[in-house]
Amino acid sequence: MSLSQQSISIIKATVPVLQVHGVNITTTFYRNMFKANPQLLNIFNHSNQREGKQQNALANTVLQAAIHIDKLNELNLAPIVHKHVALGVLPEHYPIVGTNLLGAIKEVLQDAATDEILGAWGEAYGVIAQAFIDAEAALYKVTEEQIGGWRDTREFIVDRKVEESSNIISFYFKPADGKPIATYIPGQYITIKVPLTLENGEQRTHIRHYSLSDTPSEQYYRISVKKEDALKKSDPNGVVSNHLHANVKVGDKVLLSPPAGDYVVDQLSSNPILLVSGGVGITPLLSMAKATLAKQPEREVTFVHSSKNKQYQPFANELSQLEKSNKVKVSTVHSETDGQITKDKLEKFINPSQIKDTKVFICGPVSFMSAINKQLIELGYPKENISYEIFGPLTNV
Repeated sequence: MSLSQQSISIIKATVPVLQVHGVNITTTFYRNMFKANPQLLNIFNHSNQREGKQQNALANTVLQAAIHIDKLNELNLAPIVHKHVALGVLPEHYPIVGTNLLGAIKEVLQDAATDEILGAWGEAYGVIAQAFIDAEAALYKVTEEQIGGWRDTREFIVDRKVEESSNIISFYFKPADGKPIATYIPGQYITIKVPLTLENGEQRTHIRHYSLSDTPSEQYYRISVKKEDALKKSDPNGVVSNHLHANVKVGDKVLLSPPAGDYVVDQLSSNPILLVSGGVGITPLLSMAKATLAKQPEREVTFVHSSKNKQYQPFANELSQLEKSNKVKVSTVHSETDGQITKDKLEKFINPSQIKDTKVFICGPVSFMSAINKQLIELGYPKENISYEIFGPLTNV
């Protein structure tokens, strides 16, 4: 199914309008959709809704779709497809989204949203939605049919709970049914679904993605959760991490979705790897480093991690073991005493002769990743060789 040239031209013409009104449209969209379909609140992250992150992310996605409407194949759908499969998004959800998105366009733009514009966007949404539905169906199939795979959620038991730092705890999950579990590619995440009762007595399912922080194992999954500070009890920020830290005990059962995510290290490549993490952003990169050491001990890996101080430094023993292997070059920076990672500091950690061939992975707060990304490009790293993972809705770094 392809778009008519008339619809392409109309949508291209709406780009300036979306640049001005995009966030207003998506904010209106979410408000109206949740009011009419409150069951969808069990799919979306309440914290991201409250802070406006999801609205901004969707506005940018819609804008990029409009800009590339004549070349939709240039859009990278993979991150969203993986998130949708992890969340359990189904084909029947797309008409709900489409109806409310077109309604929001009409509500915000009013008379400027002519029948021609709404018709063009309706046609475009149908094409884009089908692309997502097809890609997600393929990923659901692969995920379910692999050895140890499953669809939607599966019951796991908390086997261990380990304190990694003053604010990070690792949880080891084993399958409740004792059957095999799906493997994963280092860098991927699993999704936990936590039913919680709100202050008004209403029960909602809160969903969170957490990077898998260990070498792939046939026996367990490990996630490492930072306790986020909530301003008050009703604040959705930190509601899941606080619950996991305080209330989830060894022996408890949890619901997990299969591993997902396209932020992964290519285990068939021999290119050098540079890993740069800040805070809890260490989790997917630690998995990458440990798995690479186990499977490709000859591959050069440089690991630079920044944390506030030793108290907040997670995985000190595991980083030490990596360093003792003499295969992984590990450098830790404590911002309280050493300051932030700067371009000059990065130069001391890297091999200048490998810059053009090195695959770089960054993870941490968005401001941290933006600064590191800028410094790496200034040092000569090709932009296309730099990947980053955002813990939350997609945004630009």
